[in-house]
Amino acid sequence: MSPPTVPAWPAARHGWAQAVGAVLTGLAVMVLVAALGLWAAGAGSLPDGAFPRVVAAAVVTAVGGSVRLTGDAGALARSQATLTVLPLSVTLAGALVLGAGFLRPLRHRAVASAGELGGWAARFAVLWLPVLVGLAFAARRTFAVDVGSGTLGDLTDLFDAAPTAGFTTDVPSTVLFGLLWLAGVLLLALLTSRGAPLPARLLRRQESVRPAAHAMVGLLLAYVVVGLVGAVITVLTRGHAATVTALVLLGLPNLVWPALTLGLGATWNGRVEGPFGLPMPHVLDEVLRTPDVSTLDVRSLAAHDGRMWWLVVAAAVLLPATGFRMAARSPARMRLWQHAVHLAVALAATVLMICLTARMSAHYGLSLLGIGDLGGELTGEVLLRPRLWQAVGLGALWGLVAGFLGGLLARTLRRGGPARPTPPPD
Repeated sequence: MSPPTVPAWPAARHGWAQAVGAVLTGLAVMVLVAALGLWAAGAGSLPDGAFPRVVAAAVVTAVGGSVRLTGDAGALARSQATLTVLPLSVTLAGALVLGAGFLRPLRHRAVASAGELGGWAARFAVLWLPVLVGLAFAARRTFAVDVGSGTLGDLTDLFDAAPTAGFTTDVPSTVLFGLLWLAGVLLLALLTSRGAPLPARLLRRQESVRPAAHAMVGLLLAYVVVGLVGAVITVLTRGHAATVTALVLLGLPNLVWPALTLGLGATWNGRVEGPFGLPMPHVLDEVLRTPDVSTLDVRSLAAHDGRMWWLVVAAAVLLPATGFRMAARSPARMRLWQHAVHLAVALAATVLMICLTARMSAHYGLSLLGIGDLGGELTGEVLLRPRLWQAVGLGALWGLVAGFLGGLLARTLRRGGPARPTPPPD
């Protein structure tokens, strides 16, 4: 007599404690990473106890929420500020912790019903909703801008136009995009985990999705690790520990993931103007700090530092290795052209994600009587945006080649394995 079958649904009935633990741990990790990064960047000295508000704003932007910069300079003046940038280090940390917490109760399972998976996702969403609302209301603050002495200071005093700048949040859009971000994290966790259970009718589909998705996550994490090693070497050889720490904890993927696309041959356009900028390598600042929008590719970077050609070498090594990893996790019956197509689609989607999340723009300016930016220490701009479809097309092309090579290598190693013993004749 076969043992009785235990239905799947009781396993998810009492999961609230685990869901609460996972959500609180994910939030704590994101707050910690953002706080340490902002502290290293000097935000700890902000007046009026504003540091926790800035940390909340960083977490809001990390999950796709909306933070709007505000400015005011009295009746005869105005200040203008815009900021569009995701602190992807904070995003990545939260996604890894929440994804692991979502999968943990489902481990050691082969199959899970759609209702069970939906139940776990609903728990996380219900708990994540008040977190988003709390962060959205906490991420609000206004600061006075010190214009110093001299003519500009006299003008602001004369016209009662002391400039202020701050930030606020749009609660509905923060909640909407924060929940969509959570849904994307949980979906990717299911797609990239080799052992996560799926509904029975989807098990046959996983062979063409999971190996490629898992390989892409490995590729992105590999670039983060390489960037982290480079950051440590920079601190040991050149110093600037605070700046490098802020870069690592707030925006390391903002640099290393676009570097992946540059190694593929993609082009970005950008500009840095004014006294401020985002933490970035010196060579990148040199290329972008021009009067007009600059073209950023391997060639323009290598004109300032020949070591930038190593970006192409890194892509040429890591992508076939990624293709091999994907092929090794795929069924042996899969053909070479299928490996190539799977990696091409996965890499194109990954490049698209990088281009959409790593772009940035920031501007601040002050004008009096409606006459342009006053310049000096009160205006600046940072801009970085990709040539989107060129990058996606190059990703697909590289994916085809790397998938074919990785599948060929995996097939060669399988054939070269130990031969099975021949059964004795009857």
